[in-house]
Amino acid sequence: MYSISKICLGGVRQSYLRTGSLISSKFRDIYNIRLFSNTRRCQDANSEAFNDVLLMKALSTNKQHSENAYIRCTIFDSKGDIVVHGKDIRRSQFMKTHNLVPRDFRKITRHYHGSNMSSMNNINVDIVPSIVTRGNSILLNLSNIKALIKSDTVVIFDSLSKNSGSGMNKSHSHGSFLKDMNEKLKTKNEQDDLPYEFRALECILIHVMLNLTTEMNVHKTVLQNILSRLEESIERVKLRYLLIQSKKIAQFHQKTKLIRDLLDNILEQNDELNALYLTEISKGKPRLQANHAEAEMLLESYYKTIDEIVQTVENLRSQIKTSEEIINIVLDSNRNELMLLGLKFSTGLLSMGCALYIAALYGMNLENFIEETDGGFELVVGGGSILLLILLMFSVKQLKKVQRITMTGMGRENSRISINDNKR
Repeated sequence: MYSISKICLGGVRQSYLRTGSLISSKFRDIYNIRLFSNTRRCQDANSEAFNDVLLMKALSTNKQHSENAYIRCTIFDSKGDIVVHGKDIRRSQFMKTHNLVPRDFRKITRHYHGSNMSSMNNINVDIVPSIVTRGNSILLNLSNIKALIKSDTVVIFDSLSKNSGSGMNKSHSHGSFLKDMNEKLKTKNEQDDLPYEFRALECILIHVMLNLTTEMNVHKTVLQNILSRLEESIERVKLRYLLIQSKKIAQFHQKTKLIRDLLDNILEQNDELNALYLTEISKGKPRLQANHAEAEMLLESYYKTIDEIVQTVENLRSQIKTSEEIINIVLDSNRNELMLLGLKFSTGLLSMGCALYIAALYGMNLENFIEETDGGFELVVGGGSILLLILLMFSVKQLKKVQRITMTGMGRENSRISINDNKR
């Protein structure tokens, strides 16, 4: 009995120990799961905090850049003299002085921050033009000219900012434009008696039209040289130059077309034309209804000029399209000639193969009655030659029928009808 009770106590003790080990292992797993979840929550919290800090830093950096951004501009006074030449002015101060808002000012110029950017990336050329009237000012963006026109002030914006690390664009075109603006604002024609803002607007339009005309002539000359060389020989390098020039002309056509559409849209709106009279608006006598003959004549003259440029560029694009079609026709014709030459060689080889087949049968090491005759060799040679000529003539005739190509396709149909009649 004592041994039996001892054995029972030992079994109970082992079962208790096993149960305790299982419970401890379960508690350990629960602890590890909680520890992992807490660690994951800490990582998620740290990542969210890092993203928040990064976002706040980016927003603060952009805000600081926007507040500390500078613009470089040239300012003319009411007498036409340059009071500020290529000076950097704080953007916020400039908008406050001229009563501008950021959404309107953003259409005029953009600024680049940081000195690590190259000068090629800093160049800002806006394709979409705009002429916006805002109270006592005109915001203008045409081609490479971005300006602010008022009744007694003209501001010409430069494309580069102070922080870009590049100097002001001192090209000959820009210098001549500033000189022409100075002379235009100082000179007042007594016959026309144009107000200050119209003289500034006319000078800008003249400069834009001259630049567009010069660029059009350059594209035209380059295209004519490429097309004249393609007439001599069609080469891959010349086709590549034609593709590049076609893309440039397409971009130039889009730019000139947008300027033409802009002027056309302004000419159709009486309110926009009346808003161009800044001098009378500053005096408290704004134009009403259709009393805008001066502005309409001014814009209409340059509208005709830009329309001529657009028509010329469209003619250039039509020349490119026609030349490409002709080149494709020539290449297809050469490809067809090569295929025809291959067919001729194939028909000749086919005819020769038939004659060689007869010769091969004759030359086999088999006994036949032809070997015993005296004229067996001549008979085989003559028969093979006659069969070769017959097959060759038949193949050439079929090739000539294939070569008959007309614009309406009646040639092949007539030939087929004649063949069917002959068979009948």
